[in-house]
Amino acid sequence: MGLDKFLYMLPDQYMKQPLWKDVWDHTSAGELGNRLMSGMHHSMFSMINRGNLVVADHVLIEKNWVSELADLFHNQHAYFIGIHCPLEILEQREIDRKDRTLGSAKAQYSIVHQWTHYDLTIDSSLSSPEQSADKIIEFIASGKSPVGFVKTREQLRKH
Repeated sequence: MGLDKFLYMLPDQYMKQPLWKDVWDHTSAGELGNRLMSGMHHSMFSMINRGNLVVADHVLIEKNWVSELADLFHNQHAYFIGIHCPLEILEQREIDRKDRTLGSAKAQYSIVHQWTHYDLTIDSSLSSPEQSADKIIEFIASGKSPVGFVKTREQLRKH
């Protein structure tokens, strides 16, 4: 379940200005964006609670999104995995994809991981997507209990 899939459920007019600001800009969400992301979080929760295995793709630009995820998943068998890479590589990927808003990677770089405690962190510049996926599969297969959402929730409640 990915962030982009939920964004593309919006009517086309929200994908450009001036309505895009109702969704979000580079570093903060508008009212519609917050509602959409909350819907995504609750959809993920529902899918998991119906016995589905879920891999979610997210860009955590809002502290309230992280808080909601931690509240929803701290009692679930759910791993919180962070994917990082150097900014210059993110910026090049942004250019190469041709469907990104240029400047988003730089604007979000210092934000997206600041409220999180992950079970596993992957540097995607050091391995292929397939190798990164294998690392995640290996980590989950190791049987380690997930603690990322629990620790994130504890951290956020302290502040």
